[in-house]
Amino acid sequence: MKFLVLMSEPDHFTRWHASTEAEQSAVFDSFRAFTAAVRERGDLILGEALAPEGEARTLRPGPDRPVTDGPYAKPVEQMGGLYLVELPDRETAVDVARLLPPQYTIEVRPLVAVDG
Repeated sequence: MKFLVLMSEPDHFTRWHASTEAEQSAVFDSFRAFTAAVRERGDLILGEALAPEGEARTLRPGPDRPVTDGPYAKPVEQMGGLYLVELPDRETAVDVARLLPPQYTIEVRPLVAVDG
């Protein structure tokens, strides 16, 4: 099964830029541990950090598809990154997601197979 793993935290970008080199190193250690665990159990398809939400552009519904600055919704937490993984089941996905930095809220969401 494929899963989208989303990472967010309040004031993510401010907190990241204010963190020490040792704190950033610990975060990267968590990312490496997660990546290794995923590869042992399945496949890492994609893993990326996201730019700040102010760089997003959102196409709104309607015939003209108006474009607005920023994300589609104003989040309480800022999305900092994502992984796309393929693992045997949801329990495995949640288990390896526990290796990600503890300061992040982690969402593990299965992808729906679409025929076509």
